Amino acid sequence: MLDGSLLARWLAAAFGLTLLLAALRPSAAYFGLTGSEPLTILPLTLEPEAAAQAHYKACDRLKLERKQRRMCRRDPGVAETLVEAVSMSALECQYQFRFERWNCTLEGRYRASLLKRGFKETAFLYAISSAGLTHALAKACSAGRMERCTCDEAPDLENREAWQWGGCGDNLKYSSKFVKEFLGRRSSKDLRARVDFHNNLVGVKVIKAGVETTCKCHGVSGSCTVRTCWRQLAPFHEVGKHLKHKYETALKVGSTTNEATGEAGAISPPRGRASGVGSADPLPRTPELVHLDDSPSFCLAGRFSPGTAGRRCHREKNCESICCGRGHNTQSRVVTRPCQCQL
Repeated sequence: MLDGSLLARWLAAAFGLTLLLAALRPSAAYFGLTGSEPLTILPLTLEPEAAAQAHYKACDRLKLERKQRRMCRRDPGVAETLVEAVSMSALECQYQFRFERWNCTLEGRYRASLLKRGFKETAFLYAISSAGLTHALAKACSAGRMERCTCDEAPDLENREAWQWGGCGDNLKYSSKFVKEFLGRRSSKDLRARVDFHNNLVGVKVIKAGVETTCKCHGVSGSCTVRTCWRQLAPFHEVGKHLKHKYETALKVGSTTNEATGEAGAISPPRGRASGVGSADPLPRTPELVHLDDSPSFCLAGRFSPGTAGRRCHREKNCESICCGRGHNTQSRVVTRPCQCQL
């Protein structure tokens, strides 16, 4: 059963790292998901006992639920990968929305208010979060940074031979299973939880859709008498771009009311967007983002964003949109740079 607060708490803690990790290398192990505690770097060489203690402390500092903390402690590579996934997802969100009124503002009070509502923006945050976690875990497996997984174990690919020649498939099977268990299971009663669960799955499905098979030829004089292949995930920037398109075409759904009991029941899609004949679940089967509430304008400062006043706009791209009819000032600046001359 999916605990709706579990997903919200994970996201609320996760995206607190955005500003702190923007300039840091994702390969290092940084701890702290609320943004309030200092960041600590795990030493590269530790005694076994000290390493285990450092790993447990890392998981404890991530502000996880009991089940999530238990899963984190099972493998020393999980804590590092979780933080890497958070940083990657948050930075990609900011990149995709850099020209929008809502530019993925993730400061504490705005983030907390946003996650309480079922906006399109919230749907994107859930999808990009699960996608980032799936992507980072699959890459960590193939890079040898996890103890409980290795290269992809697809039955139709000769992974042992591929690894011998320098190829190692990204283990999407392990990462997607881990993410579904880590973020909780589906509830059939909680309307908001079902929507959040659906958007989480959209993020995982976009990752799966971007898997590509890479092959390497071996043979005399470069001939391809022997070929080994392995699977690789698409760059995460492509994943973010795909999810941004889904955000723009997201479906608004609502609940049906039981006339006898007055209780909210199944989720109903908008007219003309049926979920499938004979389906017990009216949520769209296609991997589309869904939301419950209409988004605010984000023009003025409020609970969900600091507004757009004072932001720099690009005259040919978004000035009309983010200035919200208030007009804008144009500044000209002369910049002198070295011309990199060579003698």
